[in-house]
Amino acid sequence: MAKDIIHEPVKAAIEKAGWRITNDQYTVQFAEFTMYADLAAERVIAAQRGNDKIAVEIKSFVKRSPVQDIRDALGQYMMYRAYLTKIEPDRKLYMATSARAYRDVFSLKAVQFLVQQFAIAMIVVDIEKQEVTLWNE
Repeated sequence: MAKDIIHEPVKAAIEKAGWRITNDQYTVQFAEFTMYADLAAERVIAAQRGNDKIAVEIKSFVKRSPVQDIRDALGQYMMYRAYLTKIEPDRKLYMATSARAYRDVFSLKAVQFLVQQFAIAMIVVDIEKQEVTLWNE
């Protein structure tokens, strides 16, 4: 499967933030569903820091329509989060994106409302510096 265009810089930024990557493709399996990155080339990374465990869904938000990007990302995020509460409740799910996408897409009032409404945990990464600029629970 192809990786999201920001996969490696996000991975490096999470490692720089003190996390150890345990799976570069994290499998979420629930009942009849086995999910990985989708066909748009997003990946899930599982990382662990101390006793804290996280799963990260990486999204670049490069489609022409922010509505389509957000709809697809939120749908996938909500499925992963729901299944993780059953199969691995101690693993917290985050959505990671670039600082550019956060500025361009997540500054929209409609998107801010959805992030708040659905309590989306975010990791924002400066892609060039490969550093986390925001870690929002």
